[in-house]
Amino acid sequence: MSRPIIARVIRVRDDLITYHGWCWLDVYQLDAKGDAVERRTIYVQPAGLRVVGTRTESGPGRLPRARRTDAPADTRRMNK
Repeated sequence: MSRPIIARVIRVRDDLITYHGWCWLDVYQLDAKGDAVERRTIYVQPAGLRVVGTRTESGPGRLPRARRTDAPADTRRMNK
């Protein structure tokens, strides 16, 4: 019997051949505290995966806010 795991995706393996609608993922399996306990390569249907949280919601390990890409590259010079 299989049971679901919570995992953090490291990368999508595009170097491996798959059936349509399936893919290989390299992931860290997480424990109840959100700590990585094992590295795995899993074969999944992305349509069956659920997002249960992101690092930006988890507190101390927050990722930096994304920089705006629609602003001109050098706004300091333009605003003077």
